[in-house]
Amino acid sequence: MSTFDPTAFLPDDLLERIRERAPIHDRENTFPRQDLDELRAAGYLSILVPTERGGAGLGLAEAALLQQRLAGAAPATALAVNMHLVWTGVAKVFSDRGVPGLEFVQDGAVAGEVFAFGISEGGNDLVLFGSDTAAVPDGDGGYAFTGTKIFTSLAPVWTRLGLHGLDTTSPDAPKLVFAFVERTDAVTTSDDWDTLGMRGTQSRTTRLNGAVADAAHVVRRIDPGPSPDPIVFGIFSVFEILLASVYTGIARRALELAIATAQKRHSKKTGLAYSQDPDIRWRIADMGLAYDALPPQIAALARDVDDRVDNGARWFPLLSGVKHRAITMAKHVVDEAMLVAGGGSYFSANELSRLYRDVLAGAFHPSDPESAHSTAASALLGPIES
Repeated sequence: MSTFDPTAFLPDDLLERIRERAPIHDRENTFPRQDLDELRAAGYLSILVPTERGGAGLGLAEAALLQQRLAGAAPATALAVNMHLVWTGVAKVFSDRGVPGLEFVQDGAVAGEVFAFGISEGGNDLVLFGSDTAAVPDGDGGYAFTGTKIFTSLAPVWTRLGLHGLDTTSPDAPKLVFAFVERTDAVTTSDDWDTLGMRGTQSRTTRLNGAVADAAHVVRRIDPGPSPDPIVFGIFSVFEILLASVYTGIARRALELAIATAQKRHSKKTGLAYSQDPDIRWRIADMGLAYDALPPQIAALARDVDDRVDNGARWFPLLSGVKHRAITMAKHVVDEAMLVAGGGSYFSANELSRLYRDVLAGAFHPSDPESAHSTAASALLGPIES
């Protein structure tokens, strides 16, 4: 990690172009296609693919650093790309552990395919452990999926959608089926993404009406409920770590903007820069103290995934905990940055105003605060007695 150079994968000039486009996509509620095109051309979509399959061969720890860097320039672009990187990260978890089945994701990423994440469903708080989407076997090892997925980032551009559904008709049913479908007439995307923040992700609602995954793209069939299966661990670990990275990157950018503002603004009362005001100094110090706790936590957990460390039952509170802490920290840091910057930050043209809206999306990603606290309580106190 000490020799890793993030600028080799996200050069400063590329980041600056992405940063310049971010307010336009936020204002116009459009998908950042040019960002994705430039990232694809730079090989960013295959950073987690092994070198022997044509990728950059990076680990999750390195990808987490890159996502923090990208989020500092354009949070919505980083969050959208995150969902593609989740699937390539799960493929890496599989290959690192000798589990076959996701090689087509690695090869597709190298070829420029875009993989979207179709797990979330309205009202389904089981998330990975259950699904309201029907998965009907076709008799040849494939499945047809019918249901509705929400928060489908990359909606305008994905080429394959990784999803899950519930098979209730096979002899061994019920089984949760994880698979990938292509964009066909059986998949419709609603133009319904008009949100407070993270507008560039275009995380639109996706409706499946018999969308087919052939046998080669059915990755896993497992029992519903909590499971040690690699698909559950892979999704949960990569999703939580990369998500925490995006919001930590937002916090870093807010801290940078607060520092710059404090050094530039001067008090009419004292004539001194705000950086010399004890209250402002305390506020920025508090932001720094909060921020500094997260990058080492993310790096440590990501390295554990990369190194195949067996944290056993501790994995789930560790992963949900780092996501929860990152979201809480990022919102606190952005709130404080707004106060340091003063009334100017309340105008929509101000970058902090956009960060303030973007950071709010963190509360809606799993694991939510209730789930994170429940997981931590069970780890510390044991399960609730029946």
